[in-house]
Amino acid sequence: MAFLRSQSLSAVAVLLLLLIHGAHSFYLPGVAPQDFQKGDQLQVKVNKLTSTKTQLPYTYYSLPYCRPEKIQDSAENLGEVLRGDRIENSLYVFKMREPQMCNVVCNLKLDAKTAKEFKEKINDEYRVNMILDNLPLVVPIKRTDQEDSYFYQLGYHVGLKGLYSGVKEEKFFIHNHLAFTVKYHKDAVTESARIVGFEVKPFSIKHEYDGKWDEKTRLTTCDPHAKHTVVNSNTPQEVEENKEIIFTYDVDFQESEVKWASRWDAYLLMNDDQIHWFSIVNSLMIVLFLSGMVAMIMLRTLYRDISKYNELETQEEAQEETGWKLVHGDVFRPPNNSDLLCVYVGTGVQFFGMILVTMIFAVLGFLSPSNRGGLMTAMLLLWVFMGIFAGYASTRLYKMFKGTEWKKMALRTAVVFPGIVSAVFSVLNTLIWGEKSSGAVPFGTMFALIFLWFGISVPLVFVGSYVGFKKPAIENPVKTNKIPRQIPEQAWYMNPVFSVLIGGILPFGAVFIELFFILTSIWLNQFYYIFGFLFLVFIILIITCAEITIVLCYFQLCSEDYLWWWRSYLTSGSSALYLFLYATFYFFTKLEITKLVSAILYFGYMLIASYAFFVVTGTIGFYACFWFTRLIYSSVKID
Repeated sequence: MAFLRSQSLSAVAVLLLLLIHGAHSFYLPGVAPQDFQKGDQLQVKVNKLTSTKTQLPYTYYSLPYCRPEKIQDSAENLGEVLRGDRIENSLYVFKMREPQMCNVVCNLKLDAKTAKEFKEKINDEYRVNMILDNLPLVVPIKRTDQEDSYFYQLGYHVGLKGLYSGVKEEKFFIHNHLAFTVKYHKDAVTESARIVGFEVKPFSIKHEYDGKWDEKTRLTTCDPHAKHTVVNSNTPQEVEENKEIIFTYDVDFQESEVKWASRWDAYLLMNDDQIHWFSIVNSLMIVLFLSGMVAMIMLRTLYRDISKYNELETQEEAQEETGWKLVHGDVFRPPNNSDLLCVYVGTGVQFFGMILVTMIFAVLGFLSPSNRGGLMTAMLLLWVFMGIFAGYASTRLYKMFKGTEWKKMALRTAVVFPGIVSAVFSVLNTLIWGEKSSGAVPFGTMFALIFLWFGISVPLVFVGSYVGFKKPAIENPVKTNKIPRQIPEQAWYMNPVFSVLIGGILPFGAVFIELFFILTSIWLNQFYYIFGFLFLVFIILIITCAEITIVLCYFQLCSEDYLWWWRSYLTSGSSALYLFLYATFYFFTKLEITKLVSAILYFGYMLIASYAFFVVTGTIGFYACFWFTRLIYSSVKID
């Protein structure tokens, strides 16, 4: 046994070392390093066109760019498809460590339709996304506040708008020359190299040549033999009907000290980490304040009240008491719509489990941005498999409320939340289909999602429900009276609507700074990889939701109002209302969305996110209050 224990400890130690040194020795499937020898072919892949103004992605070849003879789709995971990624091959082909100048990709003559398509995408500020060795293409932009420091923008603009001097009419110009820079880290022993950077500087240039165009035509504006290359956009290529556009590119190779394991650091560089620490400190102040209030209630008020109540000898003396003790005969009376409460508590447990496991995987580095779509795929699969806990939690509560039809409860738990989200999602997806965007979920993926829901999630909910219903019912610490006690008139500040709205402010206050960065990453196409901060904020959110609900629940019971079941859920759940209001504020202050369809998409998705946030925070508050009431009433002697 000692030997086995020793072996187990050794295995754990090895696993921890692998995780700690993961940057050097541990690679996720599909993101392992690839070594290239000099002259090896490098195939650039093209991804979707994106715009922060429309939020509608399109495939690269939705514009009449130069096409290969056969367009091949790369295998995409579920998360990539849902994000609108469409990764395809292209005519941009390099040779490792062999610079090229003025490579002609193709010659294109615009007609009225193609000119209009380019103009629309330029007007909506669409960006072209490309990939080389799993690294996204970036445009380096020098920082004005720091010398020799750059930040990176994903993809380059399709083109730009401008005016000729002395002309008032605005013109559209296309970026038709790309100056690529591939950075590599060379192994001193094997002479092989790994790609650690993929950058581009886009230019718009009206290419010129002598004679008629054919495959051997040499450009006068970009000639590698004369070492005349493109360095500016002083003579830009205009987008107009019957205009000829020649697409060209250069590629340069630069050796870099950056190792393969650190190649994403530049993309994920956080220069505002002080704001995140401020967010953590701000949230901790809220937690300390609430913790002080809970400690005061638990250690001083409750201890004194319980001791005093337990010392009473006669019924007459007991009747003189006021506050939470007097409602002991009603505090565990099943609420109105108890079935619906069970459904939402079960769904909240499902969501909580999904978020917690996702966070742990993300903090350990399993959900790196290099694994595109990995985060969304992981969340979907975890949601499906957490169905077993949803069924268990909802049915346990249902049985405590004297429910007997556990199958109906299981079905409602499996269907209510996903059904509402699916209905909203279907409407939004129809709108995206109408815009012919690649963001529309294909029928095959729709079928896969429906299979995950009905084929895996629903059966798991039933399994959890069966196990939960077979367990003995949760016993209440005090008996419930047959006749409900009349609730006295409440003070204005104990009004349910007022107290619920007040209760949501502090949980939202604990997360709103981090929320800004999450919204920016989603809607402004930036990377979010500070999962360590996010995990801390999530822990703080749990504590804040629990403590504010306990405090307000105690005040409510002291006012002899025993209808705490739904109010405990809504108190912390109301933070979702503030989340949606903040999302509205963010829309009008930070985004430049102009299309009605795009605005509907934004508010539709944020409505789904707020609904999910309501379910999670509401469940945390409910269980905190449930534990609190059982604790205090189990301490009171009831004859």
